[in-house]
Amino acid sequence: MSSSTSPHGANQRRGPLRPGERVQLTDEKGRMNTITLTPGGAFHTHKGFLPHDEVIGREEGTVVTNTVGHRYQALRPLLSDFVLSMPRGAAVVYPKDAAQIVTMADIFPGARVVEAGVGSGALSISLLRAVGDGGRLHSFERREEFADVARGNVETFFGGPHPAWQISLGDFQDEVVKAEEPGSVDRVVLDMLAPWECLDAVATVLAPGGVWINYVATVTQLSRTAEAIREDGRFTEPEGWESMVRGWHLEGLAVRPDHRMVAHTGFLLTARRLASGVTGLTPKRRPSKTEFAAEDVQVWTGNEEDWNSEALGERTVSDKRLRRVAKDAASTVQRGAFKDINPETD
Repeated sequence: MSSSTSPHGANQRRGPLRPGERVQLTDEKGRMNTITLTPGGAFHTHKGFLPHDEVIGREEGTVVTNTVGHRYQALRPLLSDFVLSMPRGAAVVYPKDAAQIVTMADIFPGARVVEAGVGSGALSISLLRAVGDGGRLHSFERREEFADVARGNVETFFGGPHPAWQISLGDFQDEVVKAEEPGSVDRVVLDMLAPWECLDAVATVLAPGGVWINYVATVTQLSRTAEAIREDGRFTEPEGWESMVRGWHLEGLAVRPDHRMVAHTGFLLTARRLASGVTGLTPKRRPSKTEFAAEDVQVWTGNEEDWNSEALGERTVSDKRLRRVAKDAASTVQRGAFKDINPETD
């Protein structure tokens, strides 16, 4: 396939290693460092240095040697590596959850998708890969600084603006009904504190049979969103789950699970839009003494104003740090890459 007809960003993943690209250098002990290739530059450690010119122009997967004989394997970072090391203003959607969202929400090539909030753009990258150049992703973000961070990361990953992506500022429930025609959206992806507040907006823009998927952090959010969807009646019975990934140690006969793992990151909840005027089927359940009222799933005070990031245990980001990260992300397009970040210490 010629470069003129390649899907957007595909050429960034092929061919010899070029100036401005990020490259992962892995030594013989498995230690990984990510560098940005610069003509005349060098990767320095306490054990010698490696000129970037020794890597530039070489095929991906090559092995290079530094000035004192240490060898490194050079590869382009995968999407999962990129997401975990890119500049971030808000917490990113982990690769394991992004993969579940793309699959379980059935994000297909050419799909018309809306999402909120954008955060640092990690999920946006996965969604854009799934819808392709012929699809459409309309992202909504309340904070301009987060939108700037996301835009910088997306353009860095794809090598420039993606033709299928549009990002808008404002509250999702207010702006999406202005921007999208009723019943014109195939999929809705929400990563926000109170997705139940968007019921009417989602029901308005989502096509019959379309999938609505929510990413929430706590059991309280999961329960309240599920109950709101059931009570609304315009969607199928909601389904919720979480995924955990545990790596394995593979060395000779010492084959065992790793001692550390990425455990809980968030819950996923899906429902599908019913045809207009149709009342959904209510699953037959045996009477239970565990039924609860709406106030039972409120935050402890029952006050709507308590639904905020602090109450839900999320780490807040200072305005000063957010401005710095936004500046870093925006400048990556001009530089062709962003500064080196070690995901293990970031």
